Amino acid sequence: MPARAIGRIPVTEVFPVIEDGQWPAKGTVGEPFPVRATVFREGHDAVAATAVLIAPDGTDHSWAPMRDIAKGLDRYEAWLCPDAPGLWGFRVEGWSDPYATWVHDATIKVDAGVDVELMLTEGARLLTRAADRDLPDDVVAVLRTAAAILADTTRDPADRLAAGLSEDVVRVLGDHPLRDMVSPSVAYPLQVDRRLAQTGAWYEMFPRSEGAYFDQMTGRWVSGTFRTAMERIDAIAAMGFDVLYLTPIHPIGTTNRKGRNNTLHAKPGDPGSPYGIGSEAGGHDAIHPELGTFEDFDAFVARARERGMEVALDIALQCSPDHPWVRDHPEWFTTRADGTIAFAENPPKKYQDIYPLNFDNDPEGIYVAIRDMLELWVSHGVTLFRVDNPHTKALVFWQRLLTEFREKHPEVVFLAEAFTRPAMMRTLGAVGFHQSYTYFAWRNTKWELSEYLTEVATQTSHMLRPAFWPTTHDILTPFMQQGGTAAFALRAVLAATGAPTYGIYSGYEFVENVARPGVEEQIDNEKYEFKPRDWSRANDAGLAMLLGTLNWIRRQHPALQQLHQLTIHPTSNDFVLAFSKRIEARFSPTGADDTVLVIVNLDPFLTHESTVYLDMEALGLDPAQPFRVHDELGNSDHQWSATPWVRLDPRVQVAHVMAVRSL
Repeated sequence: MPARAIGRIPVTEVFPVIEDGQWPAKGTVGEPFPVRATVFREGHDAVAATAVLIAPDGTDHSWAPMRDIAKGLDRYEAWLCPDAPGLWGFRVEGWSDPYATWVHDATIKVDAGVDVELMLTEGARLLTRAADRDLPDDVVAVLRTAAAILADTTRDPADRLAAGLSEDVVRVLGDHPLRDMVSPSVAYPLQVDRRLAQTGAWYEMFPRSEGAYFDQMTGRWVSGTFRTAMERIDAIAAMGFDVLYLTPIHPIGTTNRKGRNNTLHAKPGDPGSPYGIGSEAGGHDAIHPELGTFEDFDAFVARARERGMEVALDIALQCSPDHPWVRDHPEWFTTRADGTIAFAENPPKKYQDIYPLNFDNDPEGIYVAIRDMLELWVSHGVTLFRVDNPHTKALVFWQRLLTEFREKHPEVVFLAEAFTRPAMMRTLGAVGFHQSYTYFAWRNTKWELSEYLTEVATQTSHMLRPAFWPTTHDILTPFMQQGGTAAFALRAVLAATGAPTYGIYSGYEFVENVARPGVEEQIDNEKYEFKPRDWSRANDAGLAMLLGTLNWIRRQHPALQQLHQLTIHPTSNDFVLAFSKRIEARFSPTGADDTVLVIVNLDPFLTHESTVYLDMEALGLDPAQPFRVHDELGNSDHQWSATPWVRLDPRVQVAHVMAVRSL
């Protein structure tokens, strides 16, 4: 295969590009994203670059001049913003900049008295050439006026030069540059998704726990239903959540059913893990009879939508030994040498209640069954899927499935629950998953969080959209076990402000932080038992109010709804983390700059004081001028300088979330 010809003005190392454009980078409706490239040329003449956004119909949608972001390294950057879903594209155009070349040479030579008349004449010719294009009349007038002054030998040379360097000339040539030797890169794909694919607050619940009760007459638990779970929807919506995420709602097998706290033998009345999917009542395309009917489910989804939330469903592609697929399609599983079907293992962990699918056995049959099952749930109003352990399934399967769903149902969002190696996590995103779980839960120190926030915002954002979860029904880190209410509060602040998408597991409001010995998950885990909660006491720890406040702040501030624009600010205390997010007025839905500064005490036990060394340019502020901040959490106003001092007592307030405003 012949090498691609290099352009007259070389354009290399373009970003965001995945595998040289084999897969599209990620974009989101209404969110600006950075385009970067290395652009250079031989000799000393000036070069410039333009980033061009290509609409799904193949036309040029918009363009932006690129600026040099690494002096001496020829690295350029611009920001583009798609405004509708679809398969977009972008390219970078390198070009010779004759005006910048003339400005450089003329300024030096005229000041030195060298070739003065020659340089001024060349400037006049250059601006005349720039004016001889199809441009608005006012632009042509500016250029012709400057050209005439440059050519006027009766004027002082300094005045003639000043005319060619005037603010008006610089402005109109910035908007309508004179470009020579334009050398475009190839067009690279950009898959643009709706806002909820990147920005949203998720609330997880086990619907069977809502309304469950222990029947003293029978000595058994009675499951909650979709109808009883509906009673929680108003309170969840009132806290400002966007997505109501349900763990699996399908029939649960009885063979090898797990008992409380993952014991190997269930007692009578133990409901089993909802991840042990399948029984005589059906499989992934059925509803557990104790939860209700499809009519009840439809009513639940409708109620959530009435309150402004969409419903996400947990999809676990595995089967109980009692699943109909095991009976009808034993070839879809792995048969061991002794003739038994292999259950799931992640040594030393064993999952005796489930069989994993073998995607190398009848891949077409498995694909059709899973596709049809997902289509069923979409037809019942599910618009988001949280996929359990996608990293244990073939990537070729995911690429095909997600491509088909993107074509048929572009509104449907898939979240990858994959806490695994970075290469797999990134590639799951690259082949089509809209969002991804992250390592956030295990990043605790200032250095760890600074590095990770920077990574997900600037290094992997074109492949992987991060979702931050402080805890899940599977994860309770040592930090959360030991830090009490303050730990839950500060991690909620970090999750809600550090990423556009974050999630909370039901019960977070109660600071459920007691672990099962030896593992990082809650004792009396809801996966294996009913867990009704006394919601009248949900705000005893103040967390329900905090979550509601954080969600309100997120909705008020477009800066927190975007991923890419994040800056870490140094602090004098290793227990105090400071970062900001910003969106410029030209991209903001409010039409105004929006900047939020977050300062968090990472120690749930002790008060910490710190000086914060603010990057004022990143905040869009003059370093020499004071400015105002409004603490959205503390509801207080302050006047700050570039080095404010803060004091955070975790018993009172774990963080500042500051709206930044100039005086």
